[in-house]
Amino acid sequence: MRKTDLKNFTQDELVAYAVSLGQPAFRGRQLLPWLYKPGITEFSQMTDLAKEFRAALAEQACMSRFGEPVVERSADGAVKFGFRLEDGLMIESVLIPEEDRNTLCVSSQAGCAMKCRFCMTGQNGFRRNLSRAEIVNQICAARDWLLVNAGEDAGLKLGLTNLVFMGMGEPLANFDNLLAALSILTEQRGLDFSARRITVSTCGLVPQMLELGRQASVNLAVSLHAADNETRSSLMPVNDRWPIEELLTACKNYSGKKRQRIMFEYTLFEGINDSDADARKLAALLREVPCKINLLAMNECPGLPYHSPPFERLLRFQKILMDAYYTVFIRKSRGADISAACGLLADRTA
Repeated sequence: MRKTDLKNFTQDELVAYAVSLGQPAFRGRQLLPWLYKPGITEFSQMTDLAKEFRAALAEQACMSRFGEPVVERSADGAVKFGFRLEDGLMIESVLIPEEDRNTLCVSSQAGCAMKCRFCMTGQNGFRRNLSRAEIVNQICAARDWLLVNAGEDAGLKLGLTNLVFMGMGEPLANFDNLLAALSILTEQRGLDFSARRITVSTCGLVPQMLELGRQASVNLAVSLHAADNETRSSLMPVNDRWPIEELLTACKNYSGKKRQRIMFEYTLFEGINDSDADARKLAALLREVPCKINLLAMNECPGLPYHSPPFERLLRFQKILMDAYYTVFIRKSRGADISAACGLLADRTA
């Protein structure tokens, strides 16, 4: 009999599971802190649970966790984790240490079906959605790695502070498991992440964007990458289904947190979307959307016909947008030397 993985359950579902085993509801509420406490691997360690409940759990349930990850460390400090799943697939997560935070870039799928033409993950195709437990276990494994490996590095000693769903896959294409994982991550008795420190990125799945705004209060990032439909469709096939006009209408109607601004991600490709005219077109396009803009240079991939513009071009692009009164950041690529930067994550076993 396959055991029930309790890490697939939200707090309410744990309560229902405990009741199904003949236990009072409060036993389910006692479970959640134990599931996500570092070093807890056996039900026998859950000392405030009744012995008969612990015995029932040991017989029928389990607490999944990833085995030892494949770890690669970049010269710039980024750390890439490769996690082997039960079916043999490999997924990747990336830890990005900064002076005041440690951000984990989390995967939501094995592979990706969106087929963005500049992304290695999309070029390698889609394998399957990750379960709730497989999403959450990336965070648990990175946290545990930090506990062991922070050493004298004051930055790493911060632990995990921020989460971005910008790894392998389109998070909103795995919507139900994403929502459940967000519930687990933000549950105070569990991993206790603040929603304001979690960002979900999307290439533009309009119905799911609107639903995310209704059901969660996390930050939203939208991968835009072009200011007109012809250019965007040439880069991102999803634009053929939800063109820019529909995408921006959804952004205007996004019911996130009060005074929340959407983050637009704009990757510059030399000779394609990086001209002064493109910057002015983008400034006009986003005028009615409360937003911030992240600019980043394309991470060049072998075999793909795209190139990164000179840094001076990014600065010029940024200045045009800032002169139009936008908040604009240039995001420095991290981990490119270990294929950990945006667009480079892939199932290396594929």
